[in-house]
Amino acid sequence: MAIATVNPATGETVRTFDALGADDIERCLAEAARAFGSYRTTGFAERTALLGRAADLLEADNEDIARTMTVEMGKPLAAARAEAAKCVKAMRWYADHAEALLGDERPADADVRDSGASAVRTLYRPLGVVLAVMPWNFPLWQVMRFAAPALMAGNVGLLKHASNVPQTAVYLGELFERAGYPRGCFQTLLIGSGAVESVLRDPRVVAATLTGSEPAGRAVASVAGDEVKKTVLELGGSDPFVVMPSADLDKAVKTAVTARVQNNGQSCIAAKRFIVHTDVYDAFAERFAAAMAALRVGDPLQESTEVGPLATEQGRADLEELVEDAVRGGASVLCGGRRPPGQERGWFYEPTVLAGISADMRIDQEETFGPVATLYRVASLDEAVERANHTPFGLSSNVWTRDDAEVERFVRDLEAGGIFFNGMTASHPALPFGGVKRSGYGRELSGHGIREFCNVTTVWQAAG
Repeated sequence: MAIATVNPATGETVRTFDALGADDIERCLAEAARAFGSYRTTGFAERTALLGRAADLLEADNEDIARTMTVEMGKPLAAARAEAAKCVKAMRWYADHAEALLGDERPADADVRDSGASAVRTLYRPLGVVLAVMPWNFPLWQVMRFAAPALMAGNVGLLKHASNVPQTAVYLGELFERAGYPRGCFQTLLIGSGAVESVLRDPRVVAATLTGSEPAGRAVASVAGDEVKKTVLELGGSDPFVVMPSADLDKAVKTAVTARVQNNGQSCIAAKRFIVHTDVYDAFAERFAAAMAALRVGDPLQESTEVGPLATEQGRADLEELVEDAVRGGASVLCGGRRPPGQERGWFYEPTVLAGISADMRIDQEETFGPVATLYRVASLDEAVERANHTPFGLSSNVWTRDDAEVERFVRDLEAGGIFFNGMTASHPALPFGGVKRSGYGRELSGHGIREFCNVTTVWQAAG
């Protein structure tokens, strides 16, 4: 696989990189192992200072790295700036909170007196070298939500980034070096997917985290399972956006558009399936389709652009196949459904709304990674819950209702790692993030995320 920046707005190759050879990979592994030997003994004050300096550098680099991300994967420039700022926020949050999140835990004396101990405590100790296999859609944020907690916990990281965002990957490796981290604490490996297995099987690598497709997750989990190594997986999503009769329809429609086309529709937690109660379906569908059709599609470096190109030519082809399959099966196209007329260069696709989706269409069960929304009409609360859960994924979900009884029903029965009421799904450093079913396992962010790659150690000392 080529490791290159190909501008998705033009199809032009901007820069190419040579993949690391076997000797280079060995050098990186050796440096990571050496770095962990000393870095694991650093205190929280030192780690906080290092991560704080990295945050300051990233904040200063916002405009440059935002443009790099936009050129590499096509997100609108304003969104790229916001992504970099979000990373800074998360880095500072972990710098401020990691010590408390990983503090020693001591049970009440009465609870352990019969164990014969004079003292018992639980410690969170770093595991070691962790391999991060990361995607292109949020090329900075996906990495930082692993790197910030992992480094604050005393681990070191090896980054295998997506091969179409190599400049962002190189930037990340250099960022931590510039901040003063010891050599080897965080390294970028410019390697193809075929080299991941050998790195993961290396005994110096103790765990892995992956955000990406379901097939990629299966591959990494299979190798890690064979090696008995810890993994955290955040995979695909087909998040429901449920609208009930009591919803504020103005806010629901406005949020639905943003929730579907954020990051050009290429987000695991983007709302994809819009499940609307029949009492408000017609009004919602008309307004939603009109708002989607009005979005400005174009050059992502232009400030006025709301939807840029798909990140890869294959990604657009995959999306087109799903739409064409649905239309052949009888789905109605309320807006979009094609490449923008006159747009000869780049991998653009119109914001699209499809209705009349049936179970025999691929789009009913497969993730749409692009600005394509599917609409479902439901007649009851029971049907809304059933339709929301009718997918192999379970990452997050949106529900619009002002009925307290409905809120409790959705909380009880929705199969998802997150449920957002009357607002758009979003990730935040203080909130655990992850899914169930084929959306993966484990959690990122919050205290749950920082403890994923820790050795939870019981320390027992005898009485007397």
